[in-house]
Amino acid sequence: MRILAIDSSSLVATVAVVERDADAVEKTVAEYTVNYKKTHSQTLLPMLDEIVKMTELDLNTIDAIAVAGGPGSFTGLRIGSATAKGLGLALGKPLIHVPTVDGMAYNLCYTDQIVCPIMDARRSQVYTGIYEFEDNRIKVLEPQMAVGIEELAEKLHRYPADRGIIFLGDGVPVHRKRLEEDLMAGWKISFAPAHMNAQRASAIGALALEYCRKVCGAERKDSDEGEYGGIKIETATEHKPEYLRASQAERERAERMKHAGNE
Repeated sequence: MRILAIDSSSLVATVAVVERDADAVEKTVAEYTVNYKKTHSQTLLPMLDEIVKMTELDLNTIDAIAVAGGPGSFTGLRIGSATAKGLGLALGKPLIHVPTVDGMAYNLCYTDQIVCPIMDARRSQVYTGIYEFEDNRIKVLEPQMAVGIEELAEKLHRYPADRGIIFLGDGVPVHRKRLEEDLMAGWKISFAPAHMNAQRASAIGALALEYCRKVCGAERKDSDEGEYGGIKIETATEHKPEYLRASQAERERAERMKHAGNE
């Protein structure tokens, strides 16, 4: 099985091709990641084009397109979604919708510690989730959500202080000092290194492969669907990003309507 994976949910733009052969050997064929000032509309398709050229990839040979389906940057998600939908429609391929935060957690797969991605959502909030790995499989302890950093700390306080919690994501530079000195003081916490800290399309693709192996294949169990409940296979027409909260424009409009109603 061969999957093209796309993640443009943050400042990082990343595209990858991952595959599993007949012997169940998985590999990342190619991955292109850019974390720079250009917009995703400038980078995503040229990155994909370069991967196609360098690997001599026939896009018709891919089986599905995995896309980070949100949360994240509203503009970034729309660009990634539009790119995946366009390719899916043109190639007649299904889309695998992978929650952004689940994909980030998979960067640290197989650790024995709790994994907590945090994306800066502004307004003192983060997009986050809480995960662990059990029997080499991702386990969602708290599904992805938009919460204040204080509320997240309260949720993490339910776990033993010596269990170990690894934070990653672009919310780390924003909240690291407060986590270390205040909110998680006394808990065993650490922070992912730079090469594992940001979104990676290869992680999105690898998680999509694992989902297909367990949920779509001969190994399927009744419990698998729930375990990978955030991931879903859909048509290009059905796919839409999951924002988790209203956009700034929508919030401002609601605020104006509220004020107008009080006048």
